[in-house]
Amino acid sequence: MNNELSKNEAKQILTSDLNTYLDLIKQINQNKTNNKITFSKNIFLPLTHICQNNCGYCTFKQEVDETKKLVMEEKEIFTQIQNAKKQGCTEALFAFGESADKNENVMEKLNNIGFESMVDYVYYLSDKILTQYEILPHTNMGIISKNELTYLSTVNASMGLMLETTNKQLMKTIVHKDSPGKDPEKRLKFIKNAGKEKIPFTTGLLVGIGETIEDRVDSLFEIRKLHDKYNHIQEIIIQNFKTKENIPMKDYPEPSVIELLKLTILASKMFPDVSIQIPPNLNQDLLLFFIMCGADDFGGISPITQDYINPETDWPAIRELEKNINSINYTLKERLPVYDKYINKTYLKEKVYEKTIKLQKRIN
Repeated sequence: MNNELSKNEAKQILTSDLNTYLDLIKQINQNKTNNKITFSKNIFLPLTHICQNNCGYCTFKQEVDETKKLVMEEKEIFTQIQNAKKQGCTEALFAFGESADKNENVMEKLNNIGFESMVDYVYYLSDKILTQYEILPHTNMGIISKNELTYLSTVNASMGLMLETTNKQLMKTIVHKDSPGKDPEKRLKFIKNAGKEKIPFTTGLLVGIGETIEDRVDSLFEIRKLHDKYNHIQEIIIQNFKTKENIPMKDYPEPSVIELLKLTILASKMFPDVSIQIPPNLNQDLLLFFIMCGADDFGGISPITQDYINPETDWPAIRELEKNINSINYTLKERLPVYDKYINKTYLKEKVYEKTIKLQKRIN
């Protein structure tokens, strides 16, 4: 570990008093060598809203009889991709329901358009987007096999899966009781497999779903352990649970701002070699505080599509973000969906590497 903390010391940070908290913020800002806050310009492509999981906080999932379309078709996708190209987007984000093709209706739809699985379809779309439009695919489709990871890595610049939490007891509660893919052991194995395949990877914590302080510490330590071994974690997202109408957890309290800021401090101390991302549309009024606590990335922001995971919150305007962070002497910098330190032939397959180098020159 680059910054050796014990679990007890980490817990102390999350339970510290105000003076300790202010001292930690001062240390973080005194030791900073970079005043850039990054983001990627993307297009969000939700290929299907069908999912095997039934998470208590989710509004993304739809049932077959309520969804407008089982699977996004190629014509619609590439109409949007052409627009994305005009808008200067460099990332095509595929995020959709886990194991959707276990549903016979989805499988029938895929077969009708010429594909054997969602992985097969994602590969085809990624390859075409990469080669014909020079936009870099990033896929987050839940748990898939190691062989499928290898297959998609040949046409994806990076991939991702939220760990969320290591608390197995949540598999018995309203949070994850009907969500087999949210088993922490399965998710850690997936992140490990991505490391074995040298895939630049995004993961993170979902905060406020019933986990304890000890769980938050444990989750960060598990990610740190995998990164120490495989060096593939490029960013960690600290994502706060947001209450919504029409979800089973609509009466759950949201995590406090102080909890989130302390967790950002801990993550930045534990991962000096990894970016700490705060979703800007979930925390628009607090972004400057998160930056002072060590956050240095805003993730993907789309000029075209909404955040389909949190559709009730709009993306902030880039110019407004830039103006806000300039007020504390930080600058906003566009990045690719793969971070600069992973733009090499160790982490990127040949076709992806060639396109990434071109785009890197364009945005730098």
